[in-house]
Amino acid sequence: METKHDFTQGNILKKLVLFMVPIFGALVLQAMYGAVDLMIVGWFGTTAGISAISTGSNLVNLVVFTVTGLSMGITVLISRYIGEKKQDRIGKVIGGVIWFFAILAVILTIALLLAAPVLAKLMQAPEEALELTTLYVRICGGGIVFVIAYNVISSIFRGMGNSKLPLIFVAIACVVNIVGDLVLVAGFKMNVAGAAIATILAQAVSVVLSLVIIRKQGGIFQVKREDIRFSSEVKKFLTLGAPIALQEMLTNISFLILCALINRLGLEASSGYGVAQKIVSFVMLVPSSLMQSMSSVVGQNIGAGKEKRARQAMVCGMCVGAAVGTAVALFVFFRGSLPATIFTSDEPVIGRAAEYLRGFAPEAVLTSFLFSYMGYFNGKGKTLFVMAQGLAQTFLVRIPMSYFMSIQPDASLTKIGLAAPTATVFGIILCSIYFVVLGRKEKI
Repeated sequence: METKHDFTQGNILKKLVLFMVPIFGALVLQAMYGAVDLMIVGWFGTTAGISAISTGSNLVNLVVFTVTGLSMGITVLISRYIGEKKQDRIGKVIGGVIWFFAILAVILTIALLLAAPVLAKLMQAPEEALELTTLYVRICGGGIVFVIAYNVISSIFRGMGNSKLPLIFVAIACVVNIVGDLVLVAGFKMNVAGAAIATILAQAVSVVLSLVIIRKQGGIFQVKREDIRFSSEVKKFLTLGAPIALQEMLTNISFLILCALINRLGLEASSGYGVAQKIVSFVMLVPSSLMQSMSSVVGQNIGAGKEKRARQAMVCGMCVGAAVGTAVALFVFFRGSLPATIFTSDEPVIGRAAEYLRGFAPEAVLTSFLFSYMGYFNGKGKTLFVMAQGLAQTFLVRIPMSYFMSIQPDASLTKIGLAAPTATVFGIILCSIYFVVLGRKEKI
């Protein structure tokens, strides 16, 4: 089986950056899904539509990021087998992946279709946006199988050291989504429903075309029919991925709680936060691509017994992320209203978005350190610790601080936004302590 990158030798910084760039590009395009939806609804739909997409996308993201966390186990396991020169076991991994995620897709589809109205109410969606939020969640839930398939296929390729094909897949989807939004929302005035349909249609086209590409390139996946079943490989990638998935799920629940708290402040605050969150999704792209890249790089080096090189990769990631993050943080702090105007012309909504971003801005720098740590620990298979620190910072710092700030007489989105970087500092401290303890145990 062909792999595109060997991370166990050569210049670490060069190989990390070259592998990271396509992942970053794929994440940029993926972030454009929700951004384009919100932007076109903001210009051609209603303020209630902005709020509905903000709240609904938070609910859908809870599922998407949980699945992404599970699929990280696939990336790490395949990377490790490549580092250990056990490529013959990858076919069995992929067979188990197909079996497991097919069942999961059916369960999630039924759950989202049935629970959408209840979830919208639990999120305290503003009355004007309640029905639209329910509609958005139901449409996205009906097509969640395509979202799952895309994330699983991409995780397999990243585990094999190939970050370019996932970029191609998401580029195709992004183009389809933009065209779909323009036709359905701007053209047919379908508002939130049009945005949701365009998103799912884009994912479906991406998955179908990715399968066509895989078939034409034959031999990428050596999967036999008997491999598509429950096996020990399923247990292995779930052991690695389940803690990450649980962390992602609970972290996104914290974002749901934050969204519900802000929804209580009214339609303008809800819509402003929704716009800010789309900007935040771009702010977080470098740290997120670092974490995904780091997991593959570290996984290969750990499999090859090169612990020192794995640590050097982590430090390189921190330096790259901090350099880019500083520039991004300064921009969103001082000029946060500028990107907000892309999504809406409603001045009060723009003002509330910029208000939240001023508090959130330091997160652009801090997460570069935290996510590099997390990628390193994921690559080493220390996913239980990653989960534990994530839950600690979320439920001991982010949620309590967000709630406290939201109930103050002079509550502002800036003060609520500060909860994110404060929680990240706590997470960095926990990771630093664990990194030192782990080093002493391994005598490195």
